[in-house]
Amino acid sequence: MNLLFSVPGIIIPLVIVGIILLYLLTPRRYQSSNTVANSYDQWTEDGILEFYWGEHIHLGHYGSPPQRKDFLAAKSDFVHEMVRWGGLDKLPPGTTVLDVGCGIGGSSRILADSYGFAVTGVTISPQQVQRAQELTPNGLNVQFQVDDAMALSFPDASFDVVWSIEAGPHMPDKAVFAQELMRVLKPGGVLVVADWNQRDDRQIPLNFWETPVMRQLLDQWSHPAFASIEGFSELLAATGLVEGEVITADWTAATLPSWLDSIWQGVIRPSGLVRFGLSGLIKSLREVPTLLLMRLAFGTGLCRFGMFQAVRANSVIV
Repeated sequence: MNLLFSVPGIIIPLVIVGIILLYLLTPRRYQSSNTVANSYDQWTEDGILEFYWGEHIHLGHYGSPPQRKDFLAAKSDFVHEMVRWGGLDKLPPGTTVLDVGCGIGGSSRILADSYGFAVTGVTISPQQVQRAQELTPNGLNVQFQVDDAMALSFPDASFDVVWSIEAGPHMPDKAVFAQELMRVLKPGGVLVVADWNQRDDRQIPLNFWETPVMRQLLDQWSHPAFASIEGFSELLAATGLVEGEVITADWTAATLPSWLDSIWQGVIRPSGLVRFGLSGLIKSLREVPTLLLMRLAFGTGLCRFGMFQAVRANSVIV
């Protein structure tokens, strides 16, 4: 019998069509901070994201030039590379760190355990705070709390270091986000941010295919907008709180393998199907189009992985 008319030949195209329809008809468009909180609550509660992505809900670092590396190891390596790039490895134990958008606390725990920092992790998701607390060993100098990065509850000049990985795309007003990050930093303190960014469309506008791709990247994972590396650097400088210049870097090449590696996890770890069942499989497959679009966007230059470092000035710069 021709494969096209066999049972597998019929079922497989139907499944593909079903996943595409599910993907297109159930976007997670940003409406408010509650949209982001609810999305992360759901992802944390069902455990699928943690199973495949581990304790770090961010991309991995594969070296420069990139090398083959274990997906979860690359994520831990990312944290250490970010510490070194930001100059935080030169800071003494006891340095106070605010981890903005801490997820389930993977980076916070490394900062406390490997570097002796006193870390406060904040996320808008109550479920992430609960899971972060469950994963944190007793005695580690880390605490977690629910907080809104657009209106942090801490007084001015509260931390020696402000740290954030891939939280910026969820922020509806990038200028307010930049202001809050710098506001809670002590004079002389260091801001280190890693983020997904889009190409600066002030220089090269999005073309006919980039516009719908960007729309899907925003709609599917509760992102109101991406900043460009140049644009967010300008917003940090515009706070009047930065001493000298904002330092930036592009880590797109070093992080690019993460997108296909994240899909590959579903293939090499079939125990997830047993653990999460059919509903978990459907939820996982639903994310594949976005992951592929992310790989396309970052691989073609539509998106870039930006790094930012800034030092808080001793006084407001007008």
